[in-house]
Amino acid sequence: MKTTEIRELSVKEIEERIENEKNLIFRQKMNHAISPLDNPMKIRDTRRNIARLETILRQKKNETKG
Repeated sequence: MKTTEIRELSVKEIEERIENEKNLIFRQKMNHAISPLDNPMKIRDTRRNIARLETILRQKKNETKG
């Protein structure tokens, strides 16, 4: 997910996406512990998506305060 796509979302939608991504990374890590994933880089990509979402969420919340 690109930052331009994330910026178009509302705060509530971003929060929902963060929860979905966190659930996804949990499942990916569990599956990887049991049997190796075909592409373990997906875990890193998911982690980076979470960071992107949280950064933009924090920026949006600061904009509404200030």
